[in-house]
Amino acid sequence: MIFYKTEEEIELIRENCLMVCDTLALVASELRPGITGKDLDAKAEEFIRDNQAVPGFKGYRDFPATLCISKNDEVVHGIPDDYEFGHGDIISIDCGVYKNEFFGDAAYTFVVGDVDEEVMKLLVVTDESLYKGIENAKVGNRLGDISYAVQYHCERENGYGVVRELVGHGLGKNLHESPEVPNYGKRGRGTKLKEGLVIAIEPMVNLGTKDVKQSRDGWTIKTKDGKPSAHYEHTIAITSEGADILSNHEPIKEAIKNNKELRNISLKN
Repeated sequence: MIFYKTEEEIELIRENCLMVCDTLALVASELRPGITGKDLDAKAEEFIRDNQAVPGFKGYRDFPATLCISKNDEVVHGIPDDYEFGHGDIISIDCGVYKNEFFGDAAYTFVVGDVDEEVMKLLVVTDESLYKGIENAKVGNRLGDISYAVQYHCERENGYGVVRELVGHGLGKNLHESPEVPNYGKRGRGTKLKEGLVIAIEPMVNLGTKDVKQSRDGWTIKTKDGKPSAHYEHTIAITSEGADILSNHEPIKEAIKNNKELRNISLKN
């Protein structure tokens, strides 16, 4: 069942999504060589609780942390650990919060120091595909129009592997609601998009094969060929005027800009 949201409910979700992005901006300001995922996770949890919210992921299906931190060939759902980040690492960080009976959700992939240009291009294209999906999120279109736009840009135009096993999702009083939002599909197929639908669109794109495997920890998903993966996520609401992006990556980009150890996702900087 799909739960369509009122304007008031959408505003509560927006508040939470903006808090998620502020949390990710905090993480971006702290991320540097030598810091660990556990360090970042503790700072994120403290920030969220200081803002009278609850980490949305911690305890969800027994997930043990506030952040999903997935580095290099890890696609998503990485558990923060004692690995010290260093130059050349790319790190996907996914975060959720819960407040006033609703969730917020967003993700961003960070670059520590310099990485190969082919890896940087993967991040750029994955981020571009997110917005191409969002462009197709409008009343009267179908979910397949979003999915096709992401897949076409990543696979057909750039030769990357779009992960099939993991998808975007509806968001509201539950972290994962109907409908699922795949990053692959056919135009004109799937659920018709109606006003009040809130969904998280989150391309997960691999430099090599689309195939993935699960680690022994029961959570972390990795690329099967060991090549890097990128992940970006926005939560949006469908309105009569098009997609309303409830999350905001701009504070994250500003924090990256002010951190000399990080690199923004541009082939020019």
